[in-house]
Amino acid sequence: MTREADDEFQAEFNDRIDRLPDSVDRAAIKRVQFVAYVLDEGVRVPGIGYRIGIDPLLGILPGAGDVLTGGISLYVVVEAARLGVSYTTLLKMIANISVDVVVGTVPLVGDLFDVVWKANTRNFELVLEELTADA
Repeated sequence: MTREADDEFQAEFNDRIDRLPDSVDRAAIKRVQFVAYVLDEGVRVPGIGYRIGIDPLLGILPGAGDVLTGGISLYVVVEAARLGVSYTTLLKMIANISVDVVVGTVPLVGDLFDVVWKANTRNFELVLEELTADA
């Protein structure tokens, strides 16, 4: 991904955040966005421009890394619940994290899966979809 593509990616999220109802806590949305970014997109892989986060990097630690990042990922779910996201969406979010943790514990395959799955970005998308549905 080029710098332009990164800027477009960020601009898309900012546009969607701007369309949120006034009643939505934008600071909480920014916190969720930050956690998702750090876990899934925070590091650009040199040469290919693909972005990964600390989730697959910590996943290299057998078992413990995936459990640790899964625990951090639950913060996104807690904030979503506080923002009033539906029970159904919260269950989808927990399912995304569960898949990430379970598959992530498989040596090598799990690490590669973590690079692609990006559960936290998926969950951030779910939160934005639900909260902007009425806007």
